[in-house]
Amino acid sequence: MTDLAFSCTGVRPEPYGAGPTLLFRLRIEAADGARIHAVALRCQIRIEPVQRRYAPAEVEMLGDLFGEPDRWSTTLKPLQFAHASVTLPGFTGSTEIELPVTCTYDMEVASAKYFRALADGEVPLLMLFSGTVFTGDRGFVAEPVPWHKETAFRMPVKVWQDMIDQYFPGSGWLRISDDCLDSLRRYRSERALPSWERAFEELLRTAGPPAPDGTGRPADRIGGRHSGGHSGRGERP
Repeated sequence: MTDLAFSCTGVRPEPYGAGPTLLFRLRIEAADGARIHAVALRCQIRIEPVQRRYAPAEVEMLGDLFGEPDRWSTTLKPLQFAHASVTLPGFTGSTEIELPVTCTYDMEVASAKYFRALADGEVPLLMLFSGTVFTGDRGFVAEPVPWHKETAFRMPVKVWQDMIDQYFPGSGWLRISDDCLDSLRRYRSERALPSWERAFEELLRTAGPPAPDGTGRPADRIGGRHSGGHSGRGERP
């Protein structure tokens, strides 16, 4: 079986993508300079949060993912980031390609919450490979990429921040239930507020201090029922 070694040498934002996309630079080496006709490569990327330290402000922002800091010894579990695939053309010995990875800025997705919480430093990633290798000196032989093939990579947080600034400069996304969205629309319309940002600012200004039990204000402050579920619709502030 042909032995392939994988490494990640860099990452950059895709400058012309239809949506937020990162390009990971991969180097693939075939043992003994073997000739490879093609590779149908799949990659699963995981975040390894236990592999870095966190500033106090980051710890606070990560509370809804990992709980209180005294529990982090058991709650800092790997987070799913992305699945991606690419087809490599033929090469002999070694080659380099860019793996496009589509990203999300949906704050309901754990990976986006994690990235958003980080101020600087690096994101520890683990890239797990699978797929099919087409090789052979005479004709084609199809071989699987062994499941144990993987490589670690530390992605600068700034790369993620630059990508998001490129696609959503100075803004973010929220997803809420249909009931809550309809109530917010009525609230904004009744007060003739020019933007969603102004509507949220008005709500925050009039909300007052949190409830004594720390649970905050009830959802009916904006005229809707408790938004316990998600919907396919959302609004951009």
